[in-house]
Amino acid sequence: MKILMLQDDFPPQGFGGAEASTFELAQGLQRAGEDVFVVTTCRKKSDEGKTTYQELKVFRIFADYHERYRAYLSLYNPQTVGKVRQLIKEFNPDIVHAHNIHNFLSWHCLKIAKELGKPVFFTARDVMSFSYGKLATKKYLEQFNCRTSWWDHLKQAKKRYNPFRNILIKKYLGYVDQKITVSYALKSALEQNGIKDFEVSYIGINTDDWQVSPEFVEKFKEKHELSGKSVIFFGGRISGLKGLKQINRAMEKVKKEVPEAHLLMSGTGGIGWLTGSDLRAAYHLSNVVVFPSVCFDGLGRGNLEAMACKKPVVGTCFGGVPEVIRDGVTGFVVNPFKIESMAERIIDLLKNREKAKQFGEAGFQRVKQHFNLDSQVAQTISRYQKYD
Repeated sequence: MKILMLQDDFPPQGFGGAEASTFELAQGLQRAGEDVFVVTTCRKKSDEGKTTYQELKVFRIFADYHERYRAYLSLYNPQTVGKVRQLIKEFNPDIVHAHNIHNFLSWHCLKIAKELGKPVFFTARDVMSFSYGKLATKKYLEQFNCRTSWWDHLKQAKKRYNPFRNILIKKYLGYVDQKITVSYALKSALEQNGIKDFEVSYIGINTDDWQVSPEFVEKFKEKHELSGKSVIFFGGRISGLKGLKQINRAMEKVKKEVPEAHLLMSGTGGIGWLTGSDLRAAYHLSNVVVFPSVCFDGLGRGNLEAMACKKPVVGTCFGGVPEVIRDGVTGFVVNPFKIESMAERIIDLLKNREKAKQFGEAGFQRVKQHFNLDSQVAQTISRYQKYD
């Protein structure tokens, strides 16, 4: 089966959760015998064209514009739509599967694929089909109500507000044959905003890919002067919506109880953005991993990565994260605005090493059983075959 995947950013240029999950699904499909071709974008004209990455065929389309135009060009981007049409014609896939296309490839690609007579799949990995950015409205954070209004959008987008944006996105989603989302929480959020008919398919990862040699972990620990420390790894992008303020406040309380506690952060302002073996080493040397997002997290891939490294996780109650973490079994689910409670959970895991180890082992088994990449690949192929 020939499968063309659409994804705004793709490794090695992008290593966020959506990019990594799309890459691993594409790679898994190819290993299963499918013929996969990825269409993505790049910010430099010199990077445009056909290439390969980890044996995957990739075509990068140059696309770049100022963020102020996103509410318009994300719907129809003249930099990309013509080339996407041409590439679909040339590759002549059996399936077109779109993932994150809400920045550069644009929603119009769904219509193009349908016009060319292809079965169209779409995986929603975040709230961008109804929100202008991360969902962090007062109504959601206080009541878990995901319903947004034009006033919410106007406050978020300000002068960049486009009153037709969400109407047109819903219209474009009408060209999709199979709509998939990565958590039941995200499915509910979409439905609350009038976007229906989604099926849930959890992302999968391969636990073998998250192992690293003890020698490399020790070198990483020495390089960053972490020997003898109780390490709490803040595994997300360093930003306010990822809970930076909340974890810093919690750490003040943690250090009073556990003086050797040290917060390790990956990203700007921390030790730099980590990928590959460095990221695996950071997980493995940690005593606890925290993901205290104060916005809606679709699923929280980082939670799976930490569990694949047998680490207990203290994760947010927002979004799909509680579907990953079994509270009191593989880690703790917390409201990151409740600083005292979050700090207590971290202290508990730092002081009770045997409990932390048991949580880590339970998390590892949970990932293997419920968030397995091979199972996701098989499920995806089964869905494709209904349209083949």
